[in-house]
Amino acid sequence: MTDEHGAWKTFGERTVYDNKWVRLGLTDVQAPNGERWEYHVVHLARIAIGLVVDDRDRVLMLWRYRFATDQWGYELLGGLVEESEEPAATAAREIREESGYQPLGEAEHLISFEPLPGQVTAGTDVYLWRAAEKVGEPTDTEEVGRLEWVPLSRITELAQRQELLGAGALVPLLYYVASRGTGNAAGQDQAPEPA
Repeated sequence: MTDEHGAWKTFGERTVYDNKWVRLGLTDVQAPNGERWEYHVVHLARIAIGLVVDDRDRVLMLWRYRFATDQWGYELLGGLVEESEEPAATAAREIREESGYQPLGEAEHLISFEPLPGQVTAGTDVYLWRAAEKVGEPTDTEEVGRLEWVPLSRITELAQRQELLGAGALVPLLYYVASRGTGNAAGQDQAPEPA
């Protein structure tokens, strides 16, 4: 049961701008204090991300530049979920297109999240593979960067140095690293301790 004390009320939304990647809306809202106004909400397309971890405890990542934040750093591989495509299939396709690696085996759902729920809808689904094989060269020429197998032992250091770009890298990697010690990472359920 959800405690709805403090929930905002919405009375509809009108679109201000719309294209394939982003829609900007003005939502008629009422805050818990009774004030009512139009609130900007950015709606981004659903994203699927692939986390490939090999048997040497390394993760497949792309070192690249992002002009919007004028920043170099590491990202996981992923992209927009196309219409009628399952998110796990999107993640596998994006890994193949951006790296030339084909994930092996069934995808394990790792985590789903909304990175900026205050003003943005940007549903993100992350899938884990524990192996991949090189099947060719990257075919997505827009996603240019240096492909690397990065040791998981470096993840917290990279996060502290702000070299993990965005929530799409930070959330899955930090979640995966944190959950490894508990036995709960993607399909490794552990029975609770008896009370």
